[in-house]
Amino acid sequence: MTDVKRPKIWTAVFAVLSLAYLYPIFLVLVNSFKGKVFIARYPFDLPDSQSWVGLGNYELGVFRTNFFAAFGWSMVITIGATALIILCTSMTAYWVVRVDNRYAKVLYLAFLFSLVVPFQMVMFTLSWFTDFLNLGNPIGLWIIYLGFGAGLAVFIFTGFVKSVPRELEEAALIDGCGPVRTYFQVVMPVLKPAIMTVTILEVMWLWNDYLLPYLTLDLKKYQTIPIAVQSLRGGYGAIDMGAMMGVLVLAMIPVIVFYLFGQRHIIQGVVAGAVKG
Repeated sequence: MTDVKRPKIWTAVFAVLSLAYLYPIFLVLVNSFKGKVFIARYPFDLPDSQSWVGLGNYELGVFRTNFFAAFGWSMVITIGATALIILCTSMTAYWVVRVDNRYAKVLYLAFLFSLVVPFQMVMFTLSWFTDFLNLGNPIGLWIIYLGFGAGLAVFIFTGFVKSVPRELEEAALIDGCGPVRTYFQVVMPVLKPAIMTVTILEVMWLWNDYLLPYLTLDLKKYQTIPIAVQSLRGGYGAIDMGAMMGVLVLAMIPVIVFYLFGQRHIIQGVVAGAVKG
């Protein structure tokens, strides 16, 4: 087999795999326009004149879940937590790389260790600690997400900071910049590919997360979209599949659009961060 044909074969293989991943999303979209009886009986059929309900499922799902309120709280939590994670972890990674002493290495290993600790080990303690500190609100959830999202973010930023030339910081120091000003005016703009990578990964995680908001938030006041979708489950396991399909489509749209606009930055950030270290 020639080297020219091999990439074409792999392209065809991955194209087929991509269709397999996209098919469940297609099913959700198709079923969102069908009556709930037809979704249960004929989930793989396209809508016809009998099963078609138009936007009825969307209207019912928005009404029953108070969707726009849940959408607003999801936006507040996702944007706030992502911004906090990027700011704190990028500065931490910069300090770890530039200081490079025993304490910095221990701190870096602690962040890496947090990646392998199962959430179930800290779930009960986290719930108690959240209640003790009165963090059962969106702002408090920012702090909790910072703890859980810091490991991966520090790992990515550390790899990227190693590729940033020290000469840039030395030039800023000669011009009279202190460490803080050097970071924000010189280093942080250079970290843009890594920032975009971390932003995309964190947004996709935070937007779709169900367990942490469910364990920590006061659900009588605050509900995110995953929790609102789960509220469509009735007694004895009954589910209004039509309304749920409609809400799921609405919930997927923002994160899919965001990912499509920023996906190229993931590869740029990972490749750039792998240059050194």
